[in-house]
Amino acid sequence: MVPRLVVFDFDGTLVDSQQVIIECMSGAFAHHDLPVPSANDIRRSVGLALEYAIGSLLPDPNDRDLAAVVAEGYRERAFAIRHSGTYDEPLFQGAREAIVALDLPETWLGIATGKNRRGLLHSLEHHGLHHHFATLKTADDGPSKPHPEILQQAMAETGVEPADTVMIGDTTYDMLLARNAGARAIGVSWGYHDSEELLANGASNVVESFAELLEELTVGTRIA
Repeated sequence: MVPRLVVFDFDGTLVDSQQVIIECMSGAFAHHDLPVPSANDIRRSVGLALEYAIGSLLPDPNDRDLAAVVAEGYRERAFAIRHSGTYDEPLFQGAREAIVALDLPETWLGIATGKNRRGLLHSLEHHGLHHHFATLKTADDGPSKPHPEILQQAMAETGVEPADTVMIGDTTYDMLLARNAGARAIGVSWGYHDSEELLANGASNVVESFAELLEELTVGTRIA
């Protein structure tokens, strides 16, 4: 049977948001005359709460004041893009079908993301998916991944134990989040961190498609 709580990461797992993220991050850094990070470095920071992601890309990672200022510039650009005709954050192939298939009476679906709540809600509404999820945990709800708090909150809200919870994501932050919360982690191969990294940081396995993910989730009666 399917685990009782299935929690998805968002960027890089359900949606391909790299175009928007790279554009916003590059613009925010350039606006403050900072060295613009490479696209690969930006992609690797996805999954962390925004200030932490920006901090990891700054010349001085400990300059929290500068990270906060750059983050505000990022948010302004993201807001403008979401309300323009250039907004493009497509679902990965098979994501919608997998969500619909997993939305069962005995199963809670959730999201745990480094995105802020405003951005997550906008994207869910854009894709018409909001009603499938019982719990939404964002950077506004607790410490950045891989701290376990946001996943622990999702489990508490739905009354599901770690042994019946699975976290699905594309980064090492997602795998460590699950491990730190005592839940199982499944990696996806189409996101921003390599499969080998996901396995080394706690993934029980890495799937190559949403069809394979559905097969994995329907095997066995418990996930741990």
